[in-house]
Amino acid sequence: MKYGIIDIGSNTMRLVIYEQSKSGRLRERENVKIAARLRNYLTEDGWFTEEGLHVLLDGLLTFQDVTRFHRLHDVKCVATATIRQARNRDDIVRIVAERTDFHIRILSEYEEAYYGFLAVIQSTSFYEGITIDIGGGSTEVTYFYNRELVEYHSFPFGALSLKREFVAGNVPTDEELQTLRAYVEKQFQSLPWLKQRRLPIIAIGGSARNVVQVHQMLQNYPIAGIHQYEMNREHIIRVKKYLRALTFEQLQKVEALSKDRADLIIPAVEVFQTLYETVDATMFILSRKGLRDGIFYEQFGPIIFPSVLDESFFELAQDYEVNTNHVQHVLKLVIQLFEQMRSLSLFPLTGEDLVLLKRATHVFYLGQYVDEEASSQHTFYLLANRTIDGLSHRDRVQLALVASFKNKTLFKQYVQPFHTWFTRAEQKKLRFLGALLKFAYSLNDTKRNIVNRLQLDMQQETIVIHIFCSQSFKAEEYQAEKHKKHVEKMLKRPIQLQFHLEG
Repeated sequence: MKYGIIDIGSNTMRLVIYEQSKSGRLRERENVKIAARLRNYLTEDGWFTEEGLHVLLDGLLTFQDVTRFHRLHDVKCVATATIRQARNRDDIVRIVAERTDFHIRILSEYEEAYYGFLAVIQSTSFYEGITIDIGGGSTEVTYFYNRELVEYHSFPFGALSLKREFVAGNVPTDEELQTLRAYVEKQFQSLPWLKQRRLPIIAIGGSARNVVQVHQMLQNYPIAGIHQYEMNREHIIRVKKYLRALTFEQLQKVEALSKDRADLIIPAVEVFQTLYETVDATMFILSRKGLRDGIFYEQFGPIIFPSVLDESFFELAQDYEVNTNHVQHVLKLVIQLFEQMRSLSLFPLTGEDLVLLKRATHVFYLGQYVDEEASSQHTFYLLANRTIDGLSHRDRVQLALVASFKNKTLFKQYVQPFHTWFTRAEQKKLRFLGALLKFAYSLNDTKRNIVNRLQLDMQQETIVIHIFCSQSFKAEEYQAEKHKKHVEKMLKRPIQLQFHLEG
């Protein structure tokens, strides 16, 4: 099944087509954007001009060609600030209904804020935070606690309206930027629930997306994906300084920046920095999921998933046809190995390490779906570069390193671009967890779930692992003997395997 939604914003119009994946989640298949800048057609006294209506209809008819090609029916069509604020909005809705396939639903300020908030909590694991969505004509902020919306506000400014009001040319002068900042700061200071909250800010929308992309470009970011990308105040300032040093012509050529946002990006960055300082934020995170996703989350899923991360792993299992029965058995074995090694103080391990190990068990060698021979390489690439809702980029790379473990050489190759992300001790631990997981999987090589339990003993300097089986274990014994060497190297102790057949 395919579903379509048209988002008529103040700066851009978008048609997004979603398709339900094997897991039942909606996945974006088409994303058609038009830089309509409808805000420019809203007069000072609030009338949407004939020229603006022509631009709107022209864009919608373009979308109509696409939706008819895909045979989409009942396409959702929503409009935000510019149409909402137009005094002749009823005429706009009527004319669109008469001349196109679409019926515009004008979102209220609350609905616009709510759907952005809903997208954030459905795609991240934050339980408390501030969200911001800078559009062309309005800016929505919310405060949520325990994953419930507590406060919201819609400011009557966006990146496009700020540029029109405060910036005479294509890029702001120092004086213009100072005046713009003072205005935005006064607006934010008017909300007591924003000030000095010391919470993460989760940003939505094209301006935030472009800020992240520029920052990733500046540091040659080693993996793909922008969802849940984290920045701090210094990172935002670095992006602003870089952009401020460029001419408008140079801004238009920045690869990480949409050309149609070249004149809007600096005012937007100023808004983000001002909000960061008002909130005294702990971090600035991008949510790639926004208003459009929030509307579909409300229609197709529970209002709030019990666990975003659990939902993500379920989706991975469905998409890559993971043998969940096999995974559950290996999970039981790897937990026994982990707990007994920790109790014998064979390696410094924590509860957080066990959480990571459990996650990695669910996606170990997931890349064999693509190619059996290169399953390790594909596993690392897929997990490191795929958006996994609920995991930060650092956590995603950790997961990829453990779940793709094959040997020391490949591990070093994988971790090399991230050597500044992890200390040497952390890298050693990740390698150990990977080796332990690989060994546990060897104990269910035939996927018959024949190993009932494990018992670890120490005999002088030798680790003895007793493996109690319900059926013939020759295949498992061969694989376990082959793969125990990776654990031995990490522990710097010999391991002796003793298989037992029990009734």
